[in-house]
Amino acid sequence: MQRVVLITGGTSGIGLALAEAFLSEGSAVAVCGRSQTALDRFALTHPDALAIRADVTRAEHRAAMLQAVADRFGRLDVLVNNAGTFVARDFTAGEDSEIQTLEEEVALNLTAPLLLTGETLRRWRGLDAIVFVTSGLAFVSPARAPSYGAVKAGLHGFAEGLRRQLAPHGTHVLELAPPTTATPMTAGQSGKMLTPAEVAAVTLKALRNRKRVALPGTAKWLPTLLRIAPNAVGNAVSRL
Repeated sequence: MQRVVLITGGTSGIGLALAEAFLSEGSAVAVCGRSQTALDRFALTHPDALAIRADVTRAEHRAAMLQAVADRFGRLDVLVNNAGTFVARDFTAGEDSEIQTLEEEVALNLTAPLLLTGETLRRWRGLDAIVFVTSGLAFVSPARAPSYGAVKAGLHGFAEGLRRQLAPHGTHVLELAPPTTATPMTAGQSGKMLTPAEVAAVTLKALRNRKRVALPGTAKWLPTLLRIAPNAVGNAVSRL
């Protein structure tokens, strides 16, 4: 039976690479995004997939998106919570204008995937897998973006607890924690980065093997380094 996959933020970066990887394996794929231009481009390139315009921070958009998946495919097997944003913040600056954008960051990176996961499970209790895209920065928060580290750490904690909760039901919960990847979000940054396709390949392998965490590239060394040299890791990340 063909697997049905929904990927939030699936029109660019890691989300797009995941969509293309699932499609190449024969899965039926739905993606959502906020840019109609990006959705149209995706639909033109991948006419067999479903492209849905949705802002996952809005309840009515999430409901309409899940209904669109049900109408097109009749079910859902894999939910990939990928949509997110990176915002650098200096909390010592004391800018009042930061409050609204901080709320928006938390809503997109943390609240929305929690709510969407709950809404999806209420509709399809027999999901095969749920994927949460976090970051290596969920384990060591960067000095230039502590709120990003905080929300990704929150998503990491939710994935761990949900994994235990869903274990009796057979639903696989996978956390994908990539290092810096060459996406539109990291445009302008220097240094060696993984490609989104490389991250997607590691993710699908981890799904097949029902791993708890997928750590592509240099991220695979992070748990070991945090055990043997936590101060060194923290000092390195503090300079990011």
